[in-house]
Amino acid sequence: MPTRLKLEHIQSMTRRTAKWLAIRGGLEAVALAAGVGLVRCPKSKGVIFTLHQVRPASNSRFAPNTHLAVTPEFLDNTIKMLLSQGWTPARLDDIPRLLEEAGPDERFMAFTLDDGYRDNLEYAHPVFRKHEIPYTVFVASGFADRSRSMWWITLEEMLASRDKITVKMCEEERTFQTRTTLEKYAAYDYISDRFDVKDEDMFVAGIDDAARRAGIEPLDIVDREILDEGGLRNFSSEPLVMLGAHSVTHINLARANNTRMKSEISISTEHVESLTGAKPSSFAYPYGNQDAACKREFEAAADVGYAVAVTTRPGLLEREDAEKPMALPRVSLNGYHQKTRYVKALLTGIPFNWASYRTAGQ
Repeated sequence: MPTRLKLEHIQSMTRRTAKWLAIRGGLEAVALAAGVGLVRCPKSKGVIFTLHQVRPASNSRFAPNTHLAVTPEFLDNTIKMLLSQGWTPARLDDIPRLLEEAGPDERFMAFTLDDGYRDNLEYAHPVFRKHEIPYTVFVASGFADRSRSMWWITLEEMLASRDKITVKMCEEERTFQTRTTLEKYAAYDYISDRFDVKDEDMFVAGIDDAARRAGIEPLDIVDREILDEGGLRNFSSEPLVMLGAHSVTHINLARANNTRMKSEISISTEHVESLTGAKPSSFAYPYGNQDAACKREFEAAADVGYAVAVTTRPGLLEREDAEKPMALPRVSLNGYHQKTRYVKALLTGIPFNWASYRTAGQ
């Protein structure tokens, strides 16, 4: 058994490393080809960027959520590059109109940050303010009011601080030896791969229970990482900031029944309105890929009356996207690939045809 477990650890780390190396290699190749004129950027009319955390770089050896965090310096350099190439900053809710009205040489960019992290205010806001860039922060009301934990961070912190954990994942309970970094990554990948479940509440509860038995309070993590309601209310008074809705419990809406799905959208809408005094004009589907937001969810968002709703399906914006404002794609600024030449490569549109890139989103 120890030999088999060791093999699992190696296979897990190999898969993780191979995926990111493949993406990075592809981005390098596209960037090089574009630099010597072998690839031309398409006549895309716009781009919506996805971010989560903006904070100084971490030196931790175990950091399974690295893809969710970029540095303020990378964000600053990315904005400088975009402005130098003629991209015009825009409010997210103006994007459909701008796509319809844009002249032949006009291109627009919008920035979004999911979940409402405290570092958005501390580190991202000064960068956006420096360049006078409007941006949208999507609020999950269960995080803001401290009624829902963030399982991916809870799991990371539990694994980082313990040499052994026992987790019940719905019907499966398993004990993991987590003494080495390799074992920690293997356990994280094994557990997170089982997140694709029908009862997401039970999965999250299992992570929370394991953390509490390990002496970690999941809601303390949320309190440390996420702006509370008062903080969000003050944040929204900044001229460049707009708050959008992001569900209540950050569940995969496509796996929820119709009643739960609609209530997640409507209650989070009302929550943001209570913070800002105005109904939010935008919504972000949690997880947001093709398995988390489809026709039913798009129609529900439209029924609420949003101007815009965004997915995490990777892609640039074309003029015809103005006709489907409830299903707009975004481009992730990824913590593993913090080079402006990689952003330039993404703006060619070529990487969005890669299977490895499509499965590496948030």
